[in-house]
Amino acid sequence: MKTLKTKSAVGLVATTAAVALMLSGCARGSESPGPGDGGAAASPGITDTTLTFGITTPLSGASAGVGNCTADGALAYFGQKNAAGGITFGDGKTRTVQIKTYDDQYDPQKAITNFQQMATGGVFAAGIGLGTPTNRAWREAAIQREFPQVLVTTGDQLFSDRDQSPWQLGLIPTYPQEGEAFGNALVASGQPHKVAILSQNDDYGKGYVEGLKKAIADHPDIQIVGELTYETTDTSVDAQLTELAGTGADVFFNAMSITPLVISSLQKAQQLNWKPSWFLPANTSSAKAILEPGGGAAFPGIYTVAFAEAAGSPAFQNSDAGKAFMAGLAEYTDQDGIPAFPQCVWSWIAAETLTQAFEHMKQPTRESFMAALRDISDFHASFMLPGAAIDTTKDGVPAVSQVVVQKYNGTGYDTVQAFG
Repeated sequence: MKTLKTKSAVGLVATTAAVALMLSGCARGSESPGPGDGGAAASPGITDTTLTFGITTPLSGASAGVGNCTADGALAYFGQKNAAGGITFGDGKTRTVQIKTYDDQYDPQKAITNFQQMATGGVFAAGIGLGTPTNRAWREAAIQREFPQVLVTTGDQLFSDRDQSPWQLGLIPTYPQEGEAFGNALVASGQPHKVAILSQNDDYGKGYVEGLKKAIADHPDIQIVGELTYETTDTSVDAQLTELAGTGADVFFNAMSITPLVISSLQKAQQLNWKPSWFLPANTSSAKAILEPGGGAAFPGIYTVAFAEAAGSPAFQNSDAGKAFMAGLAEYTDQDGIPAFPQCVWSWIAAETLTQAFEHMKQPTRESFMAALRDISDFHASFMLPGAAIDTTKDGVPAVSQVVVQKYNGTGYDTVQAFG
């Protein structure tokens, strides 16, 4: 366990002045009385001056690049907020937010162990961390303990179903939503296409494929000519790529979450001289960390979906909010320069969303926190693309529910209306 994955402790006042953060939006917190009005006793992990939030995510192993980013954006954001004096909560008390990070190596059993440490180790709530199998592993235990598991970086629909997951909330759009967005873009092209599919053999992969098939169901000119799966434990998908290349598909729908396998898939397709247009999930579409080493420029188009700006874009780097983001990463994390993965930006957005809930929770309790978190609407967090916003009020929908389709331009992505 790493209690603080920072260059200086998040809970301590930084030696440099914090860069101002730009927040906008509205949240309507719980109307329950505060502790001064005879409210409930404080839940574990919160005092009059601090709140401790946990993140279990892969900090080492094959998914470490992405996993570290799911922690680093939050570390940078709360590092700056704490340095500026902390956050004024809905009960009128000002607190700093302590972040504890735990390495689960994308292993569900390690994630369970990490949750047990958090639940008994003075953590108020947890979330943001990467992974469907790892977050699912401790979901039921969190429900039994009435322990918030929130803004998790998984598109699993289960985490936004309030009946089945009363103490959970997802952050990013669901996998079917992403798949459907790409299917809609295919349809909007107005052209016939042959589609080959390689998907992860679990709920992650099935969700993407479900969304794609829903979007193209009434369009016989878009044909699925090959469909295969792989296991998360596989070290190669060369056999699947070879078989799918033989279909002659002009579109490859690659619902894959393992970074090294995405890179090797790009490389193998080129070796086979199969150069279709690609769809990649948002969490494995990094231009710098995946497409550049994979030779993505060799393909006629690589598409993904997004809801947030890319940290490497000139507009991001030149904005006040972007400068604050980069300063926070430099001060409070081990990130060196512009982060390679979008999850660093996503976790900053998650931290801003948590702050909205903190500012509106009327009691220092997990119940009050969940009520406030689920009552945020039309919140435009920093770095969100036009048309995207945080809305936690809808059952069955994650905090971010809308995406746009983007096409790789050789260095980053451009937003497009249709495939082609």
